[in-house]
Amino acid sequence: MGKQIKYLRTDNGLEFCSDEFNRLCKSEGIVRHLTVRHTPQQNGVAERMNRTIMEKVRCMLSNANLPKSFWAEAASTACFLINRSPSVTIEKKTPQEVWSGNPANYSDLKIFGCPAYAHVNNGKLEPRSIKCVFLGYKAGVKGYKLWCPENRKVVISRDVVFDETAMLPNLSLKDSSNKENQKQVEHQINTESTPQVSTKIENRVASSPQYSIAKNRTKREIKPPKKYAEADLVAYALNVAEDIDANQEPSNYSEAISCEDSEKWMFAMQEEMESLHKNKTWDPVKLPKGKKTVRCKWVFKKKEGTPGVEEPKYKARLVAKGYSQVPGVDFTDVFSIVVKHSSIRALLGIVAMHDLELEQLDVKTAFLYGELEEEIYMQQPEGFTVSEKEDYVCLLKKSLYGLKQSPRQWYKRFDSFMTSHDFKRSSFDSCVYFKKNNDGSFVYLLIYVDDMLIAAKDKGEIRKVKAQLSEEFEMKDLGPAKKILGMEILRDRKTSKLYLSQKGYIEKLLCRFNMRSAKPVSTLLAAHFRLSPALSPQSDDEIEYMSHVPYSSAVGSLMYAMVCSRPDLSYAVSAVSRYMANPGKEHWKAVQWILRYLRGTTDVCLQFGRTEDGVIGYVDADFAGDLDRRRSLTGYVFTIGGCAISWKATLQTTIALSTTEAEYMAITEACKEAIWLKGLFSELNEDLQISTVFCDSQSAIFLTKDQMFHERTKHIDVRYHFVRDIIARGDIVVSKISTHENPADMMTKSLPITKFEHCLDLVGVHC
Repeated sequence: MGKQIKYLRTDNGLEFCSDEFNRLCKSEGIVRHLTVRHTPQQNGVAERMNRTIMEKVRCMLSNANLPKSFWAEAASTACFLINRSPSVTIEKKTPQEVWSGNPANYSDLKIFGCPAYAHVNNGKLEPRSIKCVFLGYKAGVKGYKLWCPENRKVVISRDVVFDETAMLPNLSLKDSSNKENQKQVEHQINTESTPQVSTKIENRVASSPQYSIAKNRTKREIKPPKKYAEADLVAYALNVAEDIDANQEPSNYSEAISCEDSEKWMFAMQEEMESLHKNKTWDPVKLPKGKKTVRCKWVFKKKEGTPGVEEPKYKARLVAKGYSQVPGVDFTDVFSIVVKHSSIRALLGIVAMHDLELEQLDVKTAFLYGELEEEIYMQQPEGFTVSEKEDYVCLLKKSLYGLKQSPRQWYKRFDSFMTSHDFKRSSFDSCVYFKKNNDGSFVYLLIYVDDMLIAAKDKGEIRKVKAQLSEEFEMKDLGPAKKILGMEILRDRKTSKLYLSQKGYIEKLLCRFNMRSAKPVSTLLAAHFRLSPALSPQSDDEIEYMSHVPYSSAVGSLMYAMVCSRPDLSYAVSAVSRYMANPGKEHWKAVQWILRYLRGTTDVCLQFGRTEDGVIGYVDADFAGDLDRRRSLTGYVFTIGGCAISWKATLQTTIALSTTEAEYMAITEACKEAIWLKGLFSELNEDLQISTVFCDSQSAIFLTKDQMFHERTKHIDVRYHFVRDIIARGDIVVSKISTHENPADMMTKSLPITKFEHCLDLVGVHC
């Protein structure tokens, strides 16, 4: 083959240290490496393969119901299969193909331990086959290795019929005083001398009076493996998931009225049309000359309810095709303000601290309440054309889903309503409203497009607000808050605990990227991940491979989990999101590693409770942690009552020249967030103490307190120096904390599992 062994690393076993073996290695030019006693890590590759082989041996013996005495045959078969299995380290090729240059042949592979019927010729009146157990493949012989329980011998045969649908019952070898009788004696059946192995591939179930096949074992269908290109494996998994969803939800009106749930979809469309007419969304008119229409379509969504509690909900929306609108003619402002996730967690913290009532509302057809300021014409909806007015169009009076300005117009309408009912809009978050009652209590309302959270001390105040909203808008009362924006809200009123979890979202995420059965890992990014642009695709094959990998989609999904309830993901998501433009295989492996971490931490949640502590922040920086441009990484996390409500991990825009400067700029970013949080809580009537920000760099703390201008900091942007004025006024207090007690450490670097878990405990992240 032209290949030569240069080095051989073994332990000090006598089988490897004999003079004869040493002379052989020396004659062949092989350098010997011997490991130190009790240090298997010095030969980690071989030791890891030993573990892999033994794990396979245990599984094979258990599945085949064979005793431990067959371990050697199982190990030999395991090695045979490993050499013919694709490996990631050799670009998903098989070891046999890399060594010999020939692709592996899988046509003769059989299930280890399955019943096998070997052809024999013992006489005219004798049976033409004997029942055996398949043990593997005999090296150097074109035949199968079988165990005959009746004769207690190993049989080698090429004419064999296999039954892979079931396994034989437990085969226990009887003890014998003569150990020689327990040894396996090879007995090769004389067969025709032909260079071709003409094995019959035929599956059939046969019975034997001595060894009956277990009938309670379910039969599995044996299908030939379908071959896909390496780069298409992930794309195929995603297409399968999308096809499943597509079968549940029709893509257009024709499919909706012809599918199995046509009555339910038709009822949903009629309900939508009633809402549109009730709201006087449009008037049927003839299209004026020179005017163009906007087309529309039906969009269908099936929302799965809680098993055993709620039935699935069928929703139909009439959506305008807003992409045909002309800017400046059909619309101007399009943006809509949504509540910050930090505000949601801040409200949940207040609810847990004061044991407030928390309920949820949903606005039916929220976008239909916005008043249009432009003249827009739309085609009539499919399936609901007005009789005798088929040539008419719809002159829109109210905003509609799909129009560019719909979100903006809905927010303006809702904001005017809230302010007219004595609610004040927060100056720190425009989607947070609050009102002070005569008894001094407060009512809080948060809105995210059409989802609302209402909190108050008394349920009567919440009912009053609901009644006011129902008079103006068509509302859906969802009762006590259970889920918002994919985050599940769980409460334990007895212990005054409130939990925020994304278990359902994460399970769907793992299913989407085919990682539901992946092996979990305990840390987010292992030390061997040294991500950089140098790992981006260089060859055409790598570019083609990565073009089929849903890297951006996976990172975006992870980012949403991180933003909502998983501060532990901040550093890892920050690392992998830097390579969205041109990711490579190593970058994708890092994303898969994060998904494996989520696989083992689906139950992780934020835990809010009663506390007297104010807002406490922790900040840290990783000097020159970015391998690309040597920028430092800022990480901070703020807690209330020991539970995280705001966090961030981001690269600094200015390159720091020292650890002190990196920490100084990180403190500035953290103080900006501290000021915002303190102002928000002050508006929500939370009399908090002066916010404290903890940092583990004493030199950076001195730099924030020193009003003198230093040569060493003149290259830092002026905006970073405002922290000195904030600290001088006493708005924020920056204090020293030990690195071991700083949970922001997990926001800037990979940590050992013990330190990582300790950081999670410090910010209220619990399983």
